[in-house]
Amino acid sequence: MKTKIFSTVILLLMILSNSYSQEIHGFVYELDKNKSEVAIPGVNVYWENTTKGISTDAKGHFALMYPKKTKKDNYNLVISFIGYKNDTLKIERKQLENKNNDNDDYNHLKIILSLNRELQEIEIISKAYGAHYSRINTILTSEITGTELRKAACCNLSESFETNASVDVSFSDAISGAKQIKLLGLAGMYNQILIENLPNLRGLATSYGLGYIPGNWMESIQISKGTSSVKNGFESISGQINVEFKKPDSDEKFFFNVYTNNFGKLEGNINSAFKVNDNWSTIFLIHGENLQNKTDNNQDDFLDIPLIKQFNVLNRWKYTGNKNVKGQFGIKILEEKRSGGEMNFENFRDTQNFDYYGFNINTKRYEFFTKSAYLFDRPLTNIALIQSFIHHRQNSFFGLNNYDGIEDNYYANLMFQSYIGNTNHTFTTGLSYVYDNYDESLNDSLFSRLESIPGAFFEYTYKNHDKLTVILSMRADFHNIYGAFFTPRFHFKYDLNKSTILRGSAGKGYRTPNIIADNFYLLASSRKLNISNNIKMEEAWNYGINLTKYFKISSRDLTLNLEFYRTSFVNQVIIDRDQDTRNIYIYNLDGKSYSNSYQIEASYELFKGFDILAAIRYNDVKMTINNELLQKPLVNKYKGLINLSYATNLNKWQFDFTTQFNGDSRIPSTEGNPEAYRRYTESPAYTIINAQITRYFRKWEIYIGGENLTNFKQDNPIIAADNPFGEYFDSSLVWGPIIGRKIYAGIRLRIN
Repeated sequence: MKTKIFSTVILLLMILSNSYSQEIHGFVYELDKNKSEVAIPGVNVYWENTTKGISTDAKGHFALMYPKKTKKDNYNLVISFIGYKNDTLKIERKQLENKNNDNDDYNHLKIILSLNRELQEIEIISKAYGAHYSRINTILTSEITGTELRKAACCNLSESFETNASVDVSFSDAISGAKQIKLLGLAGMYNQILIENLPNLRGLATSYGLGYIPGNWMESIQISKGTSSVKNGFESISGQINVEFKKPDSDEKFFFNVYTNNFGKLEGNINSAFKVNDNWSTIFLIHGENLQNKTDNNQDDFLDIPLIKQFNVLNRWKYTGNKNVKGQFGIKILEEKRSGGEMNFENFRDTQNFDYYGFNINTKRYEFFTKSAYLFDRPLTNIALIQSFIHHRQNSFFGLNNYDGIEDNYYANLMFQSYIGNTNHTFTTGLSYVYDNYDESLNDSLFSRLESIPGAFFEYTYKNHDKLTVILSMRADFHNIYGAFFTPRFHFKYDLNKSTILRGSAGKGYRTPNIIADNFYLLASSRKLNISNNIKMEEAWNYGINLTKYFKISSRDLTLNLEFYRTSFVNQVIIDRDQDTRNIYIYNLDGKSYSNSYQIEASYELFKGFDILAAIRYNDVKMTINNELLQKPLVNKYKGLINLSYATNLNKWQFDFTTQFNGDSRIPSTEGNPEAYRRYTESPAYTIINAQITRYFRKWEIYIGGENLTNFKQDNPIIAADNPFGEYFDSSLVWGPIIGRKIYAGIRLRIN
């Protein structure tokens, strides 16, 4: 029955296509010094005196619907891009009326833009919004560009969301330094993280993986909420974060950065991109960080920040020698040593010290990826294969707990994209395969398993360029342990008018639980883990609706975004820390579990160079714990954010100020502890203030800033710190900042 309904909806949408669905296709190029054609992405192509337009894609291609028929003798197609001379093409009405999709020359336009020579001797620094909501994407997507990332130190992915209202970042525990993100009030493991559309930071990398992505490697970040495209798999439940790295053929040929802070941390980054020949280009991204200074500002005899050494390198190659064949491949190597615990613990030793509590984590991670595509001469038609191989090894101990884990992962996705009739009806279909081999041990227990998951998907998109876009998709996966399951998803975007966009989504998501890897923070405790047999796959429905409105005030847009998302779990792995202070019970959901997230966000350029962003969010997140529906622990009920950013004329100086208002959260019960080791049942609300000043020069920039400037810290974050090998020791009940005020400075140098 569902299949019939799905097919009927697709057929009806196809019937909706009318005479105005005809499109003009073309490519926009420039000529390099060798007179070779180079595609220009992001070029504005629009019909003069209308609101109908589009931007060229990464290949310089555009597909724009013809305007509605009028009595005009011709139409003007305008092509414009900053730094280039505008071009205008006259399209005759008679030719439109006699248009033939297969033979008309307008279906194969080639437009060559030339540089505006009058601007060559003037350095123009244009203002680009660092973070904004995409007007084009059907799925609500927040774009974080390099401009936004430079508003803070942004040492790694976990520190990239300080000016973002949608994503929360917090410490998982009080000793390991691991950070976790929350989206829609749910832990980061329910949010799928992609590296250039390849699933990553999953499995054994779930807890510490945010630190594996250096900030200066990132070109941009896209955040989408709710269920995302089925092309990337079934794992997205609360949303998706896609990170784009810097490219081999980017304008930035050399980049150098050094960073330090008042805790003694030192980081360095070197990026180098160059063209090997006419067919190949490559880039090296190198990152190193080191922290050996012991800090204990709260005087509990435990390090506030773990000691860390990390070396991280990525080399990627890009092939563009054939107009129909494209390819990329790359290799990434990471080695990290992380250590901490009591001040007197002999850090970075590979054996436990029973005189003092300590932890040690040695991680080695190797990644290899390939991307290849064949572009057919038919517009919007291609076939692509992307693959990744990951080997992750971790050897660690937390006090008396020993954990070792190895994961070997292979991912493949074969996709074919084209259209039905015309480009109002596009589709993507394909086959995927995921292989995961886990070999884990915790003390005397083994948690080894092998997952083999072939899958298939189909995604249909109906696009009426005037108003409506609808995406209907379905995927089927066949898990060797959990059997077959289906993932339906639906998205729509409707332009109520040229300044108002309504979006909605609904769909399902699944994920395989990795009990230990998902919850490493539980090992930094004396509590005993009690894991139920037959843990099921996690499964949830997500529904969302969003309204984005643009108000024109003093010729500048005020953007207002209203949204609501609900996640309802069919099954969930429950981490029960309320039932008993000496045990942690892990079992399948028996009852309700849901998250309701409401958010209002507004942004506006008050005057030239001065941007304001303000947002407030309310989370209603509850789950059934020990047969009682309770508020999910350690999730803030509300969050407010204000970001002020001012750039002086020609962007010589940049001033950024961010304040976050974090609401109260429920703390798991500690009633079973002696009075000295008990905690309140709720955390207090608190405010965090961050600020940064940046001075830009022609090729380099210097910045200085501070985080948590009010020096707010959670009191006594470690329970029973005076007796870490006793039965009440617990460092996992973290609801706020641990390390206090951070002052940092850095230098960036880039040569284009």
